[in-house]
Amino acid sequence: MMTSPEQTIHIIDDDKAMRDSLSFLLHSAGKASRSYTSAKAFLDSGIDDLDGCIITDVRMPDMNGLELLAELKARGTRAPIIIMTGHGDIPLAVEALKAGAADFLEKPFDDQIILQAIQKAMTSAPDSESDTLKDGFVAELATLSPREKDVLLGVVNGKPNKVIARELGISPRTVEVYRAHVMSKTGAHSLSDLVRMSIAVGL
Repeated sequence: MMTSPEQTIHIIDDDKAMRDSLSFLLHSAGKASRSYTSAKAFLDSGIDDLDGCIITDVRMPDMNGLELLAELKARGTRAPIIIMTGHGDIPLAVEALKAGAADFLEKPFDDQIILQAIQKAMTSAPDSESDTLKDGFVAELATLSPREKDVLLGVVNGKPNKVIARELGISPRTVEVYRAHVMSKTGAHSLSDLVRMSIAVGL
């Protein structure tokens, strides 16, 4: 079933292949979408008040995803904004969450992951997490070892694995192992879940 016009998914990426791929996926899922080659092209389209969803790459020429996010927030845009990021852009993705992004996804991502992220972003109350989830997350934090907590703090502060590794005197691979342990113990389904809940509880 096609979404209503006000729930159009807006895709912003300078990579044509990515735009075309997402457009095809959304069409196949019965969702209306529009594509833009840049943040400027999106802003110039005259869309200031949206009830749909915006998906934007974080690295683009002229205006990047973070700058677009800041501009949209300044305009009072209510539409949730999902940031797409490469593996090396996690610090930027963390910054985006802190700035109000609904979610971030690491490329390449599974089709179902992006569809679930869109659905969650469009049905969740903005800037809120349930008290039950917060309480559960706080309880799980208490089960982390001191080293796991160190790694979690590094991730939440937007530090790359190699920086966390250097500061803790361990290898980047060991950081990845600790990060996996943290996600398992806290029940986080993705890195964005982990960061978002950490921010929500004031970590």
